[in-house]
Amino acid sequence: MIACFYSDLKNLVQALHSGQIIAYPAESVFSLGCDPDNVIAVKKLLSIKRRSWEKGLILVAACYEQLQGYVDEEKLDSNIRFRVFSSWPGPITWVFPSRITTPWWLTGKHNSLAVRVSSFFPIKMLSLMFGKPIVSTSANITGQFPAKTVYEVRKKLGNAIPIMQEDVEGRLNTSSILDVVSGKIIR
Repeated sequence: MIACFYSDLKNLVQALHSGQIIAYPAESVFSLGCDPDNVIAVKKLLSIKRRSWEKGLILVAACYEQLQGYVDEEKLDSNIRFRVFSSWPGPITWVFPSRITTPWWLTGKHNSLAVRVSSFFPIKMLSLMFGKPIVSTSANITGQFPAKTVYEVRKKLGNAIPIMQEDVEGRLNTSSILDVVSGKIIR
């Protein structure tokens, strides 16, 4: 079973490096992901979801260090850092001020970027093997219910997307999204 898991991961990482969209289990639903620095892959992902680029996207990572090139740390005081790091790794997504160099296809029309450090083993391993964060958005067409199983991903999105053959973690609700500066709940 472990050998199958790592073989699956290797194939998914190769797919990410080649600009493909993948589906992988997250804390409560399946996610679609791609290389966040590949504008063509991100546009393809947005097209599959029928989602506007203006909304921005979430990045999921194995550790905070993978996110540092995308977020503006200069705007974070010690209280903010404590709030964030005491919630990670875990199912909390924080909206950070973004660096000026963070690609528009990730931030959308905002000056911020939603990021999460996951504690879910399949996501951690995928991100570690890929070597950077991965785009994370629910595996569905915008406005439809997100897929919770491999079968549902195939039913909703077809067979062309490589899918990690693992179950979601089992949380009932999607990750909470909070503003890092104000602490306000966005979702």
